[in-house]
Amino acid sequence: MQVSARRLALYPLALARSGRIRAPLLTPVHRLLCPSTRTLFSETGVWEKDYRTENRCRVEEWWHPRIMAQWQKDALEEAANRKKFYVLSMFPYPSGRLHMGHVRVYTISDTIGHFQRMRGHQVLNPMGWDAFGLPAENAAIERGLDPEEWTKSNIQSMREQLDSLGLCFSWDREVSTCLPEYYKWTQYLFVKLFEAGLAYQKEAVVNWDPVDQTVLADEQVDENGRSWRSGALVEQKLLTQWFIKTTNYAKPLLDALADLPEWYGVKGMQANWIGDCTGCYFDFKLKVNGVETGETLSAYSSSPETVFGAAYLAILPSHRLVRGSSSVRPSLEKAFQPGRDSLTEVTARNLFTGHEVPLIISHKEAFDGYLDTVIGIPDCSEEDLSVARALNLRWTSVLKSDQDGTQTLINSDEFSGLSREEAFNSITQKAREQKVGGHLTSSKLRDWLISRQRYWGTPIPVVHCGSCGSVAVPEEELPVTLPKLPSVTGKGASPLEAAHDWVNCRCPRCKGPARRETDTMDTFVDSAWYYFRYTDPHNPHRPFDRHLADHWLPVDVYIGGKEHAVMHLYYARFLCHFCQDQSLVAHREPFRKLLVQGLIKGQTFKLADNGQYLKRGEIDFTDKEPVALGGGRVEVTWEKMSKSKHNGLDPQEVVQQYGVDTVRLYILYAAPPEQDILWNVKTDALPGVLRWQSRLWQLVTKLRGARQLGDVPNPARLKKKELAEAKKIWENKNYAIIEVTSHFTEDFLFNAAISRLMGLTNTLSSATVRVLQHSVEFEEGLASLVMMTAPMAPHLASELWAGLCQIKNPLSPLLLRGGDVLQQAWPTVDPEYLKVPDFVELSVLINNKACGTVTVPLQVSKDTERAQQLILESPLGRELLGERSIKRAILSPRAALINFLVDE
Repeated sequence: MQVSARRLALYPLALARSGRIRAPLLTPVHRLLCPSTRTLFSETGVWEKDYRTENRCRVEEWWHPRIMAQWQKDALEEAANRKKFYVLSMFPYPSGRLHMGHVRVYTISDTIGHFQRMRGHQVLNPMGWDAFGLPAENAAIERGLDPEEWTKSNIQSMREQLDSLGLCFSWDREVSTCLPEYYKWTQYLFVKLFEAGLAYQKEAVVNWDPVDQTVLADEQVDENGRSWRSGALVEQKLLTQWFIKTTNYAKPLLDALADLPEWYGVKGMQANWIGDCTGCYFDFKLKVNGVETGETLSAYSSSPETVFGAAYLAILPSHRLVRGSSSVRPSLEKAFQPGRDSLTEVTARNLFTGHEVPLIISHKEAFDGYLDTVIGIPDCSEEDLSVARALNLRWTSVLKSDQDGTQTLINSDEFSGLSREEAFNSITQKAREQKVGGHLTSSKLRDWLISRQRYWGTPIPVVHCGSCGSVAVPEEELPVTLPKLPSVTGKGASPLEAAHDWVNCRCPRCKGPARRETDTMDTFVDSAWYYFRYTDPHNPHRPFDRHLADHWLPVDVYIGGKEHAVMHLYYARFLCHFCQDQSLVAHREPFRKLLVQGLIKGQTFKLADNGQYLKRGEIDFTDKEPVALGGGRVEVTWEKMSKSKHNGLDPQEVVQQYGVDTVRLYILYAAPPEQDILWNVKTDALPGVLRWQSRLWQLVTKLRGARQLGDVPNPARLKKKELAEAKKIWENKNYAIIEVTSHFTEDFLFNAAISRLMGLTNTLSSATVRVLQHSVEFEEGLASLVMMTAPMAPHLASELWAGLCQIKNPLSPLLLRGGDVLQQAWPTVDPEYLKVPDFVELSVLINNKACGTVTVPLQVSKDTERAQQLILESPLGRELLGERSIKRAILSPRAALINFLVDE
């Protein structure tokens, strides 16, 4: 029977995990791929000389369950006094199928986790599920299923897929946001926000998705006014909604960015999202004909130090007071004159100053940013002065200019005499203390709208009582669990309205009849605190124990897509700040380092005239330019992988074709994490990592063969030339340890780390037989190479280590330690290497033209290959040489310069 190479490459990996291990399975194809005539050293003690497809299959099948089981075992035995390392990858929505983006982010976190454990750290690398939300609800509606059943089925499927990739997560800490034991504590944190005055309900003009039948945040509407998920044209609706007052934390969240390391541009995105926090809100009580209506209105001032000089309060014609069911609406309708600033009979009392000012309806369609209510202060704005004069309003002047041009306050009670800067700080601080405003924020930032009119989400733990108003559900009655519904339609009002027995309840305060809140929370609330729960996932008494959270936080490296760099990160940071203020945790910022990864893009083909996506089989590639089989010019682009674009890849099929380690190495080598990968197996990346794996295998084969020659290793037998060769190996090994360790801890350029290991591989591959046979430098260089490869290609490295540790008469104590490769200590630099004179400035020339300098270790300045590699990895090299074809690099033997000859 003949089987094609491609067919032979398809093999399944055994699924294994402590507590969930399934017996390794061998399919008929797998048995053909791994016939009994082939052997595996770890299994039989017989070393195969070549690393073939069948070896890769056998290696990964053998080591897969053992690596995962050892990870779980080591986690249980790790000493608590070890330095902690918390590596966190953003948890997925359980769609049921992994995509290549998942493989990329989790390969990175798994690699970092293995590396940090080899460095002696107590590692936390957890996994869970962002399991609530519209996709599951819509999918369940389409299939006539319960969203819970659909979600749990998908979780099981994706958990098995993650296991099949050999990813070593801390599965004993698994969380799922749709389980009551998790969302009980989401509700608990909401109640804390409610009690602190940070969760509130108000009427608001909101974005309504007519297809998904729910409210969308502004950030979920694209520049064309369409829903980010359904693509429907968004409508504007006036609804009573729940908000979280994130604007109160705008200035602390902005200031805290300065204490964080650079986040690949994300800090700038966060700062831009928040805006310049130069103003604040003040609270006002509304009156009609001198009688307070009971309504509170918050209004923004960009110059809060001059608040005693307010002349009026202005709202937009689109404001909820104008459009909604407010008690002041009749007065506003009566006064409103389109196209003009309209003075109304409604007045507003400033709860900070005690002053009363008239309410006007502005002729404007919009104020700055997202503002819909502003304080008019004539002393600070020519426009405010013009409006006040036009409406014949009275106000108090509060600024006095001194001879030197500085301004001080007058007519401002206790703040009179202060400079504007002093008054700014004093007034805003006192307003905060009195809880009537004063929190510094920007005009472009809105509070977080969390209401969603759907079923599959965390119920908002509030009941509405005719006597008591909105009352939070007491902690002892949490969780408020989702009721079972006969069907979920997703149309009209919130589906929870149909659960009459659930909706109708008793008020926790007065015990009278009440109704439960039927909106559910935005799923961003669930994911704003999951990193806390991982530290104490099974605690039934509180969301997490402070001692455990303080031990693990902040997260040392947080890994995920750049698309979450604004909303999710902002909400997660906000909640951490709030939890610190509630004395729940010690840390104010949840994440120390952020590693954002780019997309994996696939090649797409679409008709030029109408944009219709085509499958590869629908295209004629005979000519230079592809054309559709049915006629028509075809555009070829690279886009995010998607079934609808016919450019997606099933990760399991890719793994079955190339193997886990090859896919891991490809993902890490193809591009730096923050850059996109254009998936094309014909590029150098995939053939390159396949060749490298074979070369690593050959190095172990060569050493084992050299030690079979009969001579007992004796370094004293090496001659001068061989000693120089051994020293070069020693230098290259130490240099590689420095570089790779730096890439793993500082810049996460795993592609550069692999390049450096390839360089060490080249050095070892060129070693003569006598150096192999008699030098400890070769042994330790190869041992270090295998150990540094292990976090990235754990299955191959485990087998290489097993073969390396069984050589005859080892010279290095590294090979006598015992244990598998992932249990070894990460290689360290020899102290003697660090004693060598430090660094030199190497001048870089391109086609004989000086372009700059790069600082390199002295040893590197004398090695063309190492110097070229280091320069190409430097910012100067990436900028000037990254996209150019290098014909030759010439390192001067007399001066500290290197000349790159490139194609013009």
